Amino acid sequence: MNLQSNDFELFGVPAGFAQDRAALDARWKELQKEVHPDKFAAQGPAAQRVAMQWSVRVNEAYQRLKDPLRRAAYLCELHGAPIQAHDNTAMPAAFLMQQMEWREALEDARDFAAVEALDDEVMQARKAGWAQCAALIDQQGDYAAAAQQVRALMFIARFADDIERRREQLGQ
Repeated sequence: MNLQSNDFELFGVPAGFAQDRAALDARWKELQKEVHPDKFAAQGPAAQRVAMQWSVRVNEAYQRLKDPLRRAAYLCELHGAPIQAHDNTAMPAAFLMQQMEWREALEDARDFAAVEALDDEVMQARKAGWAQCAALIDQQGDYAAAAQQVRALMFIARFADDIERRREQLGQ
């Protein structure tokens, strides 16, 4: 293993958005067995520290690869299109209007059925966003456009959290 490897190289998987979660899980377990600090106990504290560093590196890579949003952001960054979510919040006007409509609908939702209907709509948008992101990365190699799609999916994920909080307020 090479500490300079990117997450995909480390896990021995193709550098793409589409990933087999079961394969990632299995590879993570294999890598953890290889680098677990207890395996190096007989070699002394220095070897255990190096093993701990590797264990942390493997865990960080796994967290990025298993989460589609983090994986997409990582791919964009690897290809020179950083997400810059804190600096770049510019979004298309239609997307911003949709966000405002959803926020108003959530504020107006007085019962579980209204929240569920909104959640269904948001989940459909999220699903379409993932499909678009996958196409931009895996088929088109358009990482700049994918970065914008990732930022949109981040907005949608935060809004989905708001929907969940609203559910809790309604006692459902």
